[in-house]
Amino acid sequence: MEYNHRTTFSSSSNCSLSPSLPTTFHFPCAACKILRRRCTEKCVLAPYFPPTEPLKFVLAHKVFGASNIVKALQELPESRRVDAVSSMVYEAYARIRDPVYGCAGAISRLQKQLDDLQTELAMAQAKLLLIRCQQQYEQNLENTGFFEDIYFTSFLDS
Repeated sequence: MEYNHRTTFSSSSNCSLSPSLPTTFHFPCAACKILRRRCTEKCVLAPYFPPTEPLKFVLAHKVFGASNIVKALQELPESRRVDAVSSMVYEAYARIRDPVYGCAGAISRLQKQLDDLQTELAMAQAKLLLIRCQQQYEQNLENTGFFEDIYFTSFLDS
């Protein structure tokens, strides 16, 4: 999702500019605002760090640094930059939460949780199978007992 951070307004007749010339009012992106630099129309960071989402840039900048983010984005084709920024922000968030393991720690925790849930599911399936076997056994006993009574009664009658 790209954010257009440039807005064009028409000049009013009270301004010293001629009314036919549009005036461009420029909102700095979150990166330029945080770095306290002028945001130009060619700002590489502007499409990915809109002024409404400063935390996104703060996280990425804290872990990777602005120059490394710019270098990484410039090395990628534009079609892959959104995903790259999303990955950098996610990794930065994970690194801040877990400075030693970062995303690997999150993946490890999720893998453990998956393993635990699979074990729990296997145990529940085993219990269900045991209950079904017990029910089948009891049903067979009832059916067998019924037939034994008929067989035993018919045997006595003969």
